[in-house]
This record gives sequence, C-alpha cells and structure tokens, in this order.
Amino acid sequence: MNKYGLTVILSGREFVTRARKDSTKSMVELKRLIPNLSYDLRYATTNNFMKKRMYPKKTSCTFLRLPAAYALRSVQEELNKRDLALKVWDAYRPYSVTESFWELVKDERYVADPRKGSGHNRGIAVDLTIIQLLNGKELNMGTGFDNFSDTAHHSFTSLPAEVLQNRILLKTTMEKFGFVSFPSEWWHYSLPGPAEYELLDLSFKTLRKYDDQLNGKAHTN
Repeated sequence: MNKYGLTVILSGREFVTRARKDSTKSMVELKRLIPNLSYDLRYATTNNFMKKRMYPKKTSCTFLRLPAAYALRSVQEELNKRDLALKVWDAYRPYSVTESFWELVKDERYVADPRKGSGHNRGIAVDLTIIQLLNGKELNMGTGFDNFSDTAHHSFTSLPAEVLQNRILLKTTMEKFGFVSFPSEWWHYSLPGPAEYELLDLSFKTLRKYDDQLNGKAHTN
C-alpha cells in the first residue's frame, strides 16, 4: 500500500497476472479497437493546464480497460452514423501524474484526490469531444478541454443553443453505452463501479508491451 493506504499496481508482471485471470482487467490501446479514432493527447504536450509535459514527449497511444474500450467503440459507431466521430484528449493516466495534478490544483471538481485515485488511473475514464468526421473540426462545446470554470459544468446552461445541443449529444450518446458523466467537466466520462478496477502506475511503454501480449490482433474485428 502507498502512503494513502491505497493499493497501486506498479509492476507490469502483477498487472498481466491479474489480466490473465480476468480479461476485463486488460488494458487495450484504443486505436486497436477503434481505428478511426482521433487523438490529441494534451498531457504529452505543453498545451495543458500544467503548462508542461506530463507524459513522454512522443506518447502516441492511450488505453482503457476492455469493457470501457468496447463501450467507446459503440459510441464511435453511433456517431459515425451522423458523420461525426470522437477525439480523445486523455484516457489512462498513471497514478503518479494524478499526484502531480493534485499538488497544483487541490480541487476535486477538476482534479482527483490521490487519497482516492482517479477513474483515469483505473483505466475506465476518458476525456473527449466530438468532431466532424469529414474534416476533423470539433463541435462547439462552449469551452476547451480542462477549463476549470463553472462554464464547463453540465448544470451551466447560459450558453448558445448549439453548444447545449452538442453537449447533450455527447452526454446522451456516452450514457447510452454505459458511461456516466462528471458534473463539473463536460468532457469527462467513466464507467461505473471504479472499485472493481485497481489503480495503476504503469508507463505507456509497459502497457503497450502487455497489450500486444494479451490482446494481439484478437480485438481488431
């Protein structure tokens, strides 16, 4: 256990042992399941609220547990019918990064308390928006990603009708396939039942290695 009394998986071997016992614990790179998914992985850049890279510079992959990844694929397929698609800003987030976030922003409306851990650390949360399939243009959601203001809250309705409609589209589509929203961030969705999934502090390189071992090409169809 760590200093907060939480069990955090630090070993790739421990992770893969658990995943082999229960396939729902596997982490899959999202484009393995959703080939036309778009990424803008902000924490691998300096374009984020921390103003510095929180992930390795060349990070080009992101992960979710299998149930969350399959659910997200269903969301994408639903949106594709309307010539729309998803853009992901973040999914799995190492626990140590959440600790760094908390050092700067000690506000649970926007950053997870490391004494509890985050759905991102468990591989069941994703930050995302909707884009036009043809040109990749983002729908207007009223604020950008990681906007720590009331304007980003689901309850904030003093917005143009187009923005409200776009937020409702994202919310209803995500909820249709089992995700739940987060009140203060229109872009954040997660699967329910976080206690079922362990907190992880594994590198993207490690997860990529074990994704190849556990999943191979079995989930591309």
